[in-house]
Amino acid sequence: MAKEKEEQKSSYSAKDIYVLEGLDPVRKRPGMYIGTTDSAGLHHLIWEVVDNSIDEAMGGYAHNIRVDLLPGNKVSVTDDGRGIPVETHKQTKKSALETVLTTLHAGGKFGGGSYKVSGGLHGVGVSVVNALSEWVEVQVSRDGYVWVQEYKRGKPQYKVKKTTKTDRTGTKVSFLPDAEIFAKIEWDLKRIVDHLRQQAFLTKGVKIEIVDQRKLPAAYQGFYFDGGLLSFIKYVTRGEKLIQDDPFYVHKELDEIEAEVSFLYNEDIETRELSFANNIYTPDGGMHLTGFRSALTRTLNDYASGEGYIKGKDENLTGDDVREGLTAIVSVRLREPQFEGQTKARLGNPPARTAVESIVGEAMKDWLERHPADARHIIEKCLLAVKARKAAKAAKDTILRKGVLEGLTLPGKLADCSSRNPEESELFIVEGDSAGGSAKQGRDRRTQAILPLKGKILNVEKSRIDKMLVNKEIKALVVALGTAIADSFSLENLRYHKIVIMTDADVDGAHIRTLLLTLFYRYFQPLITNGYVYIAQPPLYKVQRGKEFRYVFSDAEKEAAVKALSKGGAVVEAAEEGDEKTAEKKSGVSIQRYKGLGEMNPEQLWETTMNPAYRVLKQVTVDDAVAADKLFDVLMGSEVEPRKNFIQARAQYVKNLDI
Repeated sequence: MAKEKEEQKSSYSAKDIYVLEGLDPVRKRPGMYIGTTDSAGLHHLIWEVVDNSIDEAMGGYAHNIRVDLLPGNKVSVTDDGRGIPVETHKQTKKSALETVLTTLHAGGKFGGGSYKVSGGLHGVGVSVVNALSEWVEVQVSRDGYVWVQEYKRGKPQYKVKKTTKTDRTGTKVSFLPDAEIFAKIEWDLKRIVDHLRQQAFLTKGVKIEIVDQRKLPAAYQGFYFDGGLLSFIKYVTRGEKLIQDDPFYVHKELDEIEAEVSFLYNEDIETRELSFANNIYTPDGGMHLTGFRSALTRTLNDYASGEGYIKGKDENLTGDDVREGLTAIVSVRLREPQFEGQTKARLGNPPARTAVESIVGEAMKDWLERHPADARHIIEKCLLAVKARKAAKAAKDTILRKGVLEGLTLPGKLADCSSRNPEESELFIVEGDSAGGSAKQGRDRRTQAILPLKGKILNVEKSRIDKMLVNKEIKALVVALGTAIADSFSLENLRYHKIVIMTDADVDGAHIRTLLLTLFYRYFQPLITNGYVYIAQPPLYKVQRGKEFRYVFSDAEKEAAVKALSKGGAVVEAAEEGDEKTAEKKSGVSIQRYKGLGEMNPEQLWETTMNPAYRVLKQVTVDDAVAADKLFDVLMGSEVEPRKNFIQARAQYVKNLDI
């Protein structure tokens, strides 16, 4: 019998091969098509439908696009393009509309002359939306009539119907995401508005509207930009101290590749580069961005040499030198873009590099000659970056020696763990020597390392790397991590796969946490993107009655704990740890408010904040790198006015102000 069961378990024959038909593969593995089923994947449904309308706009057929957020989590996207064809498809024997909505890799983007360029190359956009929606209705205005078809979880409910007459053309797709696929269906208006604004910048001359009808009165926003990337670059750099009077801008086509590029330099040291291919954001860049960088570096070197700013190849500006303080936007449109990865993060077409490099190089040469004052300011900015680079190299050499990089000389204040396996090792960055002492005594010495910080580290947003590496606290952290920094950075040498920022739950603690996050975001960003950075959540209160107690993290949790433990007993507010005995004598519930980590003894700190079985850690992620970059500039940069405006605009939302 056991042998028979074993044979059944190991059966692998034709009957074990499952064929998923139609849209079943999408419902079975939605992550393969939309990346994830969380909020990002949910909003991707809107992007896919909007992309089809954008493709019509890029072809010159649509001039108006509207997105409506409707009650009950429904969404509709309407355009005035040509409308999806409705006649019978020769291959499928169904209407072309039904074919597009129910067949993967079906659409007008794979050949023929329907689209010169398109973003939805894979042809799975609207069919994936259909597969992952509880309900979809499509209305097509075409050939003098409105044609309608409805679907439920990807299945057509009837054949395409010809309804009322119309003199308009276009497509309206309405859908309700499927609760069986998405755990939480909640539309983020800001996220949608930001995406649509971006698309309006990239598709100049097209009006894009968003109407939120979930609550009355309905909220409306509309976008229309004739300037394209010229409008975009001014929007991105608003409020910054620019060193250029006029932005660089070029829009030209070469070898059937259309390139639109704009850039501006500011007084900051950070670099921002936004790249797009057929209106699709490519966060990892690709050939088009490489072409821009090559043209920028070569052209500025040629100009600097010709004007006598540099002499000889030994003094040439590097790519990093010319990109310091640069904000650039690169957009290309081309046939059959080759995106690397399902999320289309990087453009792989080599001709895109050649076209952008040629177009930008020629236009920049002319622009520099016509704007001598701006050209001088840019070159002076680059030469300042050269000096900083040389100073930074000297500073790095003082702490990134061979022995240090191999972990042979760790900072004395670091209480390291005994494990040498990064996957199980944790580094707690602790505020203050007092909390550091408790953490060192209460930790699991095998897997948990403690690095106490004295005071507040340098604000790296306002300082170059040479000044940064002189700071003792930052130097200790760099050495402890083992990754080195800047161009020497190596993620493979990271000594801990959990880096936990553990600070007090007050204003000073929040400030230190922000300074550390600024450091990680600017100089150790791969640690964040790979999910290695966490924030510890120490409890705010300890609620106790007799020997029974609970640690709670908010006022709401405190009230619930008091209610659960009181059972008619008195409640005694214990501001200090020693007051617990007084409360116990009265047979009441004591509430101890923790002012800081240093108040906890080693056992409490371990149990509440460091013990993997009970602790609460928040993983640091960056959903929108562009927004994060802008926010760090505002909050941590040297300019006071943007920070003042930010605080004033949000003052009304402050709930807990520690004064």
